[in-house]
Amino acid sequence: MGVAGHSDPLLGETTCGSLLQQLQLIWDEVGESDEDRDKMLLQLEQECLDVYRRKVDQASTSRSRLLQQLSNSKSELTRLLSALGESSISGIPDKTSGTIKEQLAAISPSLEILCRKRESRVKEFADVQLQIQILRDEIAGNLHLGEHLETLHVNEDDISVRKLNEYLSELQALQKEKSTRLRKILESVSSVHDLCSVLGMDFVGTVTKVHPSLDDSVGVQSKSISDETISKLSKMVIVLQEEKSKRFAKIQALASQLSDLWNLMDAPVEERQPFHHVTCNMSSTLDDVTVPGALALDVIQQAELEVERLDELKASRIKDIAFKKQTELEDMYAQAHVAIDSSAARDRIMSIIESSSFEPSELLADMENQILKANEESLSRKDILERVDRWMSACEEESWLEDFSRDDNRYSATRGAHLNLKRAEKARVLVNKIPAIVDTLVAKTRAWEQEQGMAFTYDGVPLLAMLDEYKILRQEKEDEKRRMRDQKKMNDQLAAEQEKLFGSKPSPARPQSSSRKVAGARTNGVGGAANGTPVRRLSALQSGGRTASRDGRRDASRPVAPVNYVAIAKEDAASQASSN
Repeated sequence: MGVAGHSDPLLGETTCGSLLQQLQLIWDEVGESDEDRDKMLLQLEQECLDVYRRKVDQASTSRSRLLQQLSNSKSELTRLLSALGESSISGIPDKTSGTIKEQLAAISPSLEILCRKRESRVKEFADVQLQIQILRDEIAGNLHLGEHLETLHVNEDDISVRKLNEYLSELQALQKEKSTRLRKILESVSSVHDLCSVLGMDFVGTVTKVHPSLDDSVGVQSKSISDETISKLSKMVIVLQEEKSKRFAKIQALASQLSDLWNLMDAPVEERQPFHHVTCNMSSTLDDVTVPGALALDVIQQAELEVERLDELKASRIKDIAFKKQTELEDMYAQAHVAIDSSAARDRIMSIIESSSFEPSELLADMENQILKANEESLSRKDILERVDRWMSACEEESWLEDFSRDDNRYSATRGAHLNLKRAEKARVLVNKIPAIVDTLVAKTRAWEQEQGMAFTYDGVPLLAMLDEYKILRQEKEDEKRRMRDQKKMNDQLAAEQEKLFGSKPSPARPQSSSRKVAGARTNGVGGAANGTPVRRLSALQSGGRTASRDGRRDASRPVAPVNYVAIAKEDAASQASSN
């Protein structure tokens, strides 16, 4: 076998050749035959071949393993690049460059980098997908309060940045939707809180019926945002708003009833004050009612009890209330100068109260209708009555002016005389307007009668008849004045002729005697004209002063009626004739 070997440090100088020499020496010493020697050398050679073969096999296996590892590394590298969405990475050598171990050594760092990046990317995917799943469950209502989801399995075949951005976009959209839903939930919860506060209801017990997470003790981010919760909460707001509207209408009706009853019975402020929180809602709108407990059931119950109490009290005092309203009605008609039968009206009220079918509300409603009707009638008569007052005031000034004109001392320097002169000047201007005032009053009265379909009466006397009679009397007065002027002119001429014949003037009439006669004639003229003309239709105007009120007291608001000018004129004429 002649295999030359090199010296091995472990064996010193021992080599295959030296060992073979030693073996030859031993065989020579033993005396082994050549055949045995050949067999043993052949066996030794075969064993050496077996050892080399095993080594070669081992080396081949190791090479195959390294090649497989290299192939796997390259495949893993390619898969990671594909999964991460990266086209390449720097530092990866060419497939054919270098030994296998060199190629493996070159790939390993890049592979480690990609593996670390994959782990980081997988964690990001897991976090994003978990958040997405939580938001989806919250929106769908599948995630209950306090429940947590486990980490989801991530598909590592596609963990690229593009895929991650898609998940992030979806997460952002879900977060935005959650924010919108959460804002809607909080607004509805706030509305429920305000409504419960006004209605005096338990807010926590009411809102937790929709979902337990809506309690204030639960964090904002933990509140339910599902479609079911939003729908139930919206319906609850509508129900509470309807309840608020019903209670508001009820409290307004009760407030109106309380106010009416208090006004009817003249309740003092001390009795009304405890229910100010009820009556203050009369002029409010539904949105204005925000005070806590303003529409609570106990407030409504207290108001209902007070209304019942006042109703019972009203029934016992209905007679006083009805007569008070009748007095108010009579005052309105008296101010409007409408004559009514007060005794018959009061007897009717008593008969209704004493009847078996007596209903206080119906009686008061009827009285209110009468007052409303009287008010409307007063408004329709207002313009004419103001003109009647103006006419009567003018007639009063005319009467004063006539008396003032008869006063011989009107120009004397007595105290206050200048005031009378100023009044006389204004009175003459006003007296000149009397015909126009009367004509306008007649036109207004006729228009009113045509519109209303009834005669306009003044304290029971037709106003047109009064005006016609006044115009006749005024014309007679003017005619009498004209006749008196003519008579005076004739007397003056007669006096002038007597003066020519006898040389002296007749003594003038004494003013004092004449004045007394005029006053007496004026007093007598109140009852009727000197020529016997009846003045029955002017009885309302010829009362000699202010018209008495219903209870006998003088009414200072009514003007003095015009006097009987015909009687005064005739008496003045008689006085002048007697003095001449």
